[in-house]
Amino acid sequence: MGLLMAVQRLPKSTLEVGGQAVFENMIYFDNAAATRLDERVLEAMKPYFFDLYAVATSQFGYSSGVDARDALDGARGQIAAVLGAKPEEFVFTSGSTESSNLALKGVALALGEKKGMHIITTPIEDFPVLHSARALEKQGFRVTILPVDETGRVDLDALRDAITPETILVSVQAANQEIGTLQDVAAIGAICREKGVLFHTDATHSFTRVLLDVGSLPVDLATVSAYTIHGPKGVGGLYVREGTAIRKWMDGGFQEFDLRPGAENIPGAVGFAKAVELVTSEETARLQAMRDRLIAQLLKIPDTRLNGHPVHRLPQNANVSFRFVEGESLLLHLDLRGFAVSTGSACFSRSLEASHVMLGIGGNHERAHGSVRFTFGRYNEECDVDAVAKAVAEVVADLRRISPLGKE
Repeated sequence: MGLLMAVQRLPKSTLEVGGQAVFENMIYFDNAAATRLDERVLEAMKPYFFDLYAVATSQFGYSSGVDARDALDGARGQIAAVLGAKPEEFVFTSGSTESSNLALKGVALALGEKKGMHIITTPIEDFPVLHSARALEKQGFRVTILPVDETGRVDLDALRDAITPETILVSVQAANQEIGTLQDVAAIGAICREKGVLFHTDATHSFTRVLLDVGSLPVDLATVSAYTIHGPKGVGGLYVREGTAIRKWMDGGFQEFDLRPGAENIPGAVGFAKAVELVTSEETARLQAMRDRLIAQLLKIPDTRLNGHPVHRLPQNANVSFRFVEGESLLLHLDLRGFAVSTGSACFSRSLEASHVMLGIGGNHERAHGSVRFTFGRYNEECDVDAVAKAVAEVVADLRRISPLGKE
C-alpha cells in the first residue's frame, strides 16, 4: 500500500519511556493502510459464518446453498449499483492485489498474442499494478512508464504519444495511495477510448469517497476493495466492462463468471456490500473538513510542504514533508504520544528504498525521508486533528533542535 503502516499495538498500559508518557489509547491516522471494521458490517456478516455457511450453489441446489447464492448476488448487485455497473460486470476477489493482478495479467493473456505486447502505466502506482507490469515485462511485454508532474498527475500529451498500435492496456490509478492525488480519469479514459485501448484504474482508495460512475466514464476495468472503507480485509472486486477481453490467470473452478476460481467468500462479500452502504456523502465531507484543518495547521510549521495536488486530492488524505526531520523518528515519537501515522522513509521499508511515489513525483530522498501521511476514517474526531497537529509541531521542534540537518 505504498507507505508502510505505523507500528500497530493493542491498547497499552500507561508507562514512562524516556520521560514521555505512553498513552493507553491510540489515535489512528493510518486509515489508508487499514480501517477498523464497523460493528454493523460484522453483524451483517455473522449469519454467513454460523448459520448460512454453505457454498453458493445454483438455484437448483439445497436451500442453504441457494440462500448463500442469494446473499452473494445481492451483495454483487449493491456494489455494482454504486459503481454504475451491471451485476454481471462485477467480480469478487480477495482484495485489491488480486483485482489488479487479474486486470493486467488477464488482459495480457487475452490480447497479448492477438493485438500486441505493450502496456502503459505510471511510476506512482501501488505495488499490485507496478509489480504485475514488471512480471509481464519478464514475459516479453513492453512496459512504458508515463511521467507525472510534481503533484502526481499524468501528462495527458505523454499518454497520447505513448500509445501505439501494439498497446493493449493503460493502467492509471484513480487516486494515489500515498500523496492522495486524484487523476483525471475521464480525460485518460477518453484518450484510451479514442485510441482503441483498454483502460484499467485502481480505485482502491477513492471508491465511495470520490464518484466513479463506470456507466458514464470510459473505464473498462476498475479495482476496488473493502479494507479502506471499514469493511473486512480479504475481499475486493474488479469491475470488468461487458465485452472486455480478459482471461482468468489462476487455475481452478468456474466461479465468478469463470474469472476467479475458488469457493466464494460469502461473509466477505456481504460485509463489503454493507461497508459500501454505510459510506455517506456527509461522512466524506466531514473527513475532508478534518483533512483541510490538519493541513492548515501543519503548514504553519516552518520548512514544511504539502505533497500531492492541493485541490485534486482524496478527501481523507494529508501528506506533508518536514525538512531536517527523519520521518521514522517523527513516527516513533508520535507513537509514544499515542498517534499512529505512516512515513515514506526508507528505514520503514523492507526494501530499504525511499517511497517510490515521492521519487516518482520528482522529490529527492530528503523529501521522501521527511514525509508523513495522515489518513482519516469514520472514527476520527475533530479534536484528534488539533491534538495530532500540536504533537507534530512539538516533536518536529524537538527533533530539529537535536538534529545536525539544516545547521551550518
